[in-house]
Amino acid sequence: MLWKLLIAINIFATVYAAVLQEVFKWRDVGFAWPSEEIKREALQNQDYIPANNLPLGLARWRNRLFVTVPRWKAGVASSLNYIPLNTSDSSPALIPYPSLKANSLPKNGETLEDNHIISTFRIEVDACDRLWVMDTGLADILGSAEQYSKPALVVFDLNTDRLLRRYEFKPSDLKESSFLANVVVDVQHDRCDEAFAYIPDLGGYAIVVYSWKNNESWRVNHNYFHFDPLNGDLTVGGINFQWKDGIFGLALSRVMRKGYRTLYFHPLVSTHEFSVSTEVLRNQTLASDPNSYNLYKIEGNRGVATQASSSNLDLQTEVLFLTQLQKDGIACWNTNKPLNPDNVGIVAQDREALVFPNDLKIDAERNLWVLSDRMPVFLFHTLNKNEYNYRIFRIKVDDAIANTPCVL
Repeated sequence: MLWKLLIAINIFATVYAAVLQEVFKWRDVGFAWPSEEIKREALQNQDYIPANNLPLGLARWRNRLFVTVPRWKAGVASSLNYIPLNTSDSSPALIPYPSLKANSLPKNGETLEDNHIISTFRIEVDACDRLWVMDTGLADILGSAEQYSKPALVVFDLNTDRLLRRYEFKPSDLKESSFLANVVVDVQHDRCDEAFAYIPDLGGYAIVVYSWKNNESWRVNHNYFHFDPLNGDLTVGGINFQWKDGIFGLALSRVMRKGYRTLYFHPLVSTHEFSVSTEVLRNQTLASDPNSYNLYKIEGNRGVATQASSSNLDLQTEVLFLTQLQKDGIACWNTNKPLNPDNVGIVAQDREALVFPNDLKIDAERNLWVLSDRMPVFLFHTLNKNEYNYRIFRIKVDDAIANTPCVL
């Protein structure tokens, strides 16, 4: 009977699975260097250690696919990069953005320029052709852990590649345990100066809100931002580990009444999804008022072993896509339906190619992009350099949700 049960479970998990198009894959990540001499020097000085470069976040703008490489370890050549989408190379070199110099760690007391990027995990392209980069300022996280600069939002104009603004977060925005590694942007294309950014603090269990117009930020606290201690034991890629990461995945709905949206959110260590109106977050007074507690909503529970690192919402169908860390897959939930396991569909699953789907994004053409990187193996063990460890996939949103519970 046991073998029948295992078969039934496997069929249930893959019955909706769509075929993702594998666009890029790497054994080790390489970079576009100004010259071979500079590359050799970086290798000799251990400024570039190929095995220590793990791609993590992504975002598309026109013919560029931006890819982040956080400085988990020493030897990361460049943290913010892009790939030209017209390349025919399936394992292309990453091109540092805005330049290699801007992504290089300072030496010998060198002064950092405002466009510098120390270490970024997630990025966002907004409706106004701007790239928002959440720079932690922290390098060699698993080693010496040196804070080169304050956590900051770094925003570029993608039409000119010019730095628009660098905003360093205030001491009141942070706690000793804070770790800011994601950003979502709330803006309409004809109101670019009225943008708000929401940055989850996965270590300090809060959301930091930033107003572009006022160039101001504030911290928002809520119990729903904390991790769930009953869901902190994970097994991915054969590696068992325990995490206590709080709020991390954020996704915005379409614009609703009075110009506000719904922000869907979840701690990484949780199987619940929550929501709140951006009307609450944008109002600094209301956001800090204890009476606003009940304005937050529990949407429901996705089911057993559904911890998710990233989420993104398709504005046309109102379907929320989520990574599924322990299931080596991608899930969907139509936000017009109650959230329960029956209404969650597994749209893609692959025990080899989707080990730790770390990030996903929907672009302007409604393509769903997915990056997988076997991160727990990278963090707690050793990746096999003879295997493809990092992959980027693409699929049309409508194809992804076909024949799933996410279709109304």
